[in-house]
Amino acid sequence: MGIWRSIRRRVFPLLSPKLNIAADEGEGPVIIFLHGIASSAATFAGVIPQLTDRYRCISLDLLGFGGSPSPPESNFTIEDHVAAINSTIHSLKLDAPFILVGHSLGSLLAARFAAMYPSRVSRLVMVSPPIYVPPEQIGDPLVRARVGAYLRAYEFLRTNKEFTMATVDRLRRLFQLDDILDVSEGNWRAFVLSLQNCIESQTTVSDIASVRVPIDVVYGSLDQFIAPGTMRIIEQMRHVTMHRVEANDHLVRRRLAKRLVEVVATGRKGVEKEA
Repeated sequence: MGIWRSIRRRVFPLLSPKLNIAADEGEGPVIIFLHGIASSAATFAGVIPQLTDRYRCISLDLLGFGGSPSPPESNFTIEDHVAAINSTIHSLKLDAPFILVGHSLGSLLAARFAAMYPSRVSRLVMVSPPIYVPPEQIGDPLVRARVGAYLRAYEFLRTNKEFTMATVDRLRRLFQLDDILDVSEGNWRAFVLSLQNCIESQTTVSDIASVRVPIDVVYGSLDQFIAPGTMRIIEQMRHVTMHRVEANDHLVRRRLAKRLVEVVATGRKGVEKEA
């Protein structure tokens, strides 16, 4: 069955399930938004209304999350996710390359999509990307220890279901994140496998290096899921511009949303920090 799924993805990629199109608003050049793990298209609720006067904004729920299907045969690998994204975008029959914006897990999927389909994407914007490389490939012992700690924490979350669900539920209620943060029985399998197969095991650095369009990386100075050492790897690439937003964590809060809108709408380069 695993071999057949691999062959089907390569030969019949458009047979992959279609994702839920949570929003399709505005007119003009197209922007496609991909949210992060344990979330939904609601991630961009504070961003899209600021862009619809100039752009057609399309927001998708990722495979297994929000209103999208959760196929029982899927292993929620990056290939599975990207195949579903490609199938959905193909169904939209877009005439011109689009701007692709991804948050968290969505940014990793966006980088793979842009690397695989270079003619489809005009610009790539990665928001709060949890980029890691295998600890054994990291020379700096401090960075290696930090990345190892992240990976152990993710393993703990996906192997301790009751703890993870209870913690997420408390965070949802405490910070009023009902529409943004969701780990439940309905998406637990998608959460666990996406975490294991797309975030813990990833080749995002090489995907970014393969992309041939401009890449903007927008992230918060307080982002608890970013390993500074691995960010230094990508900021040295000539086609990548970093945009650091002070006093913002991993979520697309007001400050980060403002900077994201500026980056998308103006393509502004070389902006390092927001006061």
